[in-house]
Amino acid sequence: MSGTSGLGSTVFAERRRRHTLYFLEWAARQRPVHLDTEVDMTRVQRHRAAARERGERYAVVSYLLYATGRALARHPEANAVAATPWPAPLRAPRTVRFEGVTAKLALDRPVGPDAERTVLSALVPGLESAGLPAIQQRVERYAGRYAAELPEFQRVLKLGTLPALLGRALFGAALRDPRRRPDIFGTVSVSSLGHRPVDGFHSAGGTAVTVCAGQIAERAVVRDGHVVPAPVMRLGLTFDHRVIDGATAADVLGTLRHSLEDFDDGSWEDASRAHLRSTDHDLGSPGGLAPSPR
Repeated sequence: MSGTSGLGSTVFAERRRRHTLYFLEWAARQRPVHLDTEVDMTRVQRHRAAARERGERYAVVSYLLYATGRALARHPEANAVAATPWPAPLRAPRTVRFEGVTAKLALDRPVGPDAERTVLSALVPGLESAGLPAIQQRVERYAGRYAAELPEFQRVLKLGTLPALLGRALFGAALRDPRRRPDIFGTVSVSSLGHRPVDGFHSAGGTAVTVCAGQIAERAVVRDGHVVPAPVMRLGLTFDHRVIDGATAADVLGTLRHSLEDFDDGSWEDASRAHLRSTDHDLGSPGGLAPSPR
């Protein structure tokens, strides 16, 4: 619904993005702090090239998800969420830590007959142990133009059809119990704008840690005392200061960086493929496959 004012402007009633606006209202209670670093992606790019020669494709975000799952498993205090005390003056602040790592992957997808662009959040569970092939299958499920029509997104899109008061109430009720958060919001947020000319950015995804990746570009790095070109990606990390402190967040970012820069394309791959074959429900059914995103 829209209307035209007497000042030559048009007022639009947001519907497709209403779930995002409800989220931003809820997430305003976070206390975000931002860190970033640069990652030499030489090994990752080398592995991607070798996989393409074998007829396989891996998105950069799949490597990021793989590394994020291992990093959060190594730093469980960051795989957590702040539990809002109620009544606040009578209870001490609390956090809830989760055993498994579930990423909330931000997607920009067209929605509805007018193909309005909308941010949707896809859950990728089991990242503490999932192999790269299984993660890639899950990413491909959400890569197609019609990903917004998948059943897992229908409940959140329905919020745009409800009266605002009811929509806000339902959104808040779903998040009231922090123990349910992995199945709704995940335990860590991952976002990438590397398919755009974006070097770096930060966002707060409603989780204790949000990982943000920019584009991979050729930059000058120093190796053995010599300046050489290398594919470099800027990696941002936003953390909720209510849950962890800066030193812990810096450790998580350091683990992520080293996991990507020292990426091992050797023995782990055979093990992860065997795990994928033997565990059909590892990351859920991949559904119809679409071209891989970045």
